[in-house]
Amino acid sequence: MALFVLASCQLMVVLDITIVNIALPHIQSALDFSTTSLSWVVSAYTLTFGGLLLLGGRAGDILGRRRVFIFGVLLFALASLLGGFAQNSGQLLGARALQGVGGAIASPTALALISTTFREGPERNRAFGVFAAVSAGGGAIGLLAGGMLVEWLNWRWVLFVNVPIGLLIVLATPRFIRESERHPGRFDITGALTSTAGMVLLVYGFIRAAQDGWRDPLTLASFAGAVIVLAAFILTERRSKQPITPLHMFADRNRAGTYGIMLCLAAAIFGMFFFLTLFVQNVLGFSPLAAGLAFLPVSAVIAIGAGLASRFLPVYGPKPFMVVGAILAAVGLAWLTLTDVHSTYAGSVLGPILVFSLGMGMEFVSLTLMALSNVPTPETGAASGLLNATQQVGGSLGLSILVTVSGTASTNEADEQVSDFLRQATPAERLQFGRTKQLPKPWSDEVFTAGVSAAFIMAAVFAAVAALIALLVIQVRPSDLERLKGGAGSGPM
Repeated sequence: MALFVLASCQLMVVLDITIVNIALPHIQSALDFSTTSLSWVVSAYTLTFGGLLLLGGRAGDILGRRRVFIFGVLLFALASLLGGFAQNSGQLLGARALQGVGGAIASPTALALISTTFREGPERNRAFGVFAAVSAGGGAIGLLAGGMLVEWLNWRWVLFVNVPIGLLIVLATPRFIRESERHPGRFDITGALTSTAGMVLLVYGFIRAAQDGWRDPLTLASFAGAVIVLAAFILTERRSKQPITPLHMFADRNRAGTYGIMLCLAAAIFGMFFFLTLFVQNVLGFSPLAAGLAFLPVSAVIAIGAGLASRFLPVYGPKPFMVVGAILAAVGLAWLTLTDVHSTYAGSVLGPILVFSLGMGMEFVSLTLMALSNVPTPETGAASGLLNATQQVGGSLGLSILVTVSGTASTNEADEQVSDFLRQATPAERLQFGRTKQLPKPWSDEVFTAGVSAAFIMAAVFAAVAALIALLVIQVRPSDLERLKGGAGSGPM
């Protein structure tokens, strides 16, 4: 029951990253977002989530993980309620950012509670397998749940649904989860704020570049500000006696490689869900429910991949699964680059997402075990927070890069499609275009699909880089395999 409660929280937090994706077309029309600014509905959540995860992990270490876990879940539920009632884009983005704060408090403490609740060896391996499967599969479940809620109710319910779930988790936690030992320490507020602000500036720079070009003064100012603030973050962490990001964790080759792999793969998976949910609704014409069902196989295949990795990790170690998983993800994304306006779900979408999902299922179990192996108990919260932070920050940064790539490709394609449209359009159609500056179908679909295909090319590059890191950086020793089997092997993982 303890594992069920903790996994339920992680499902709620991870699910919220994608449950909103399925509602994006409806949110865009209801609250007047542009296509590029629409990505902020995802990034406002993931940036505060990723930026404050380390502070959330440290809070659990210092104040008690169960206490902090409950507070984070309550804050998440409150923010979801506020987001559901949002009347304009600013209110929605503010609520999404507050959701990220709640998730940043709850998620790392949940993972740390698993580390301290279950014994190292097969028992903890199975627990991590469940937790990783939920983390990886929650995105697809969110798409299905979002489709049902938008289809049967409206887009606001993708936020309202978190309220009763959060309250049930809060009520169950004191009954099934013991409070952890509290460790003395201090909060690195400066580190948390500079890391979050730096990433916000960096993401804003990429999205601004997609809208107004790389020479835009605000684009350049945003990138310059990001460099300055992130440099200040690194200096703060090096001088702090109790930094929010323990830089010594990067001294371990395997752990540093694991964080790099997670950064790349998160960028790929966030981009895949964001662009495919728009593609199947805007180009293929799927309803929200049909779009959610289209991604249902993802959860099943991720569970299969996670199950295979959990079962054979003690035999082969995590490296083979990290390499093969990243290669499968790259192959799936490269396959998706072939989509165009004539594509069908069965012929062009289903196969690639199944290959991608199998690889991601293998990855999440392996990455979770590698990141938390050989970490002292007082630092499990920080280590789990750092793993989650790389996932969320990688997703936010990667999505902003993919949006920029997509926007540039769409702009180039639009030049050709406008010329083609004007050659064929009637006088009335030309007049309408002159007023709205919006191409009608099928020309608009050609523009959008060109951007999506370009984004998938870059996402495949991210996954290929992850495979190279796994192949060249990760090293697994015989003592590591003994530890996975529950033995007393020693040595760095």
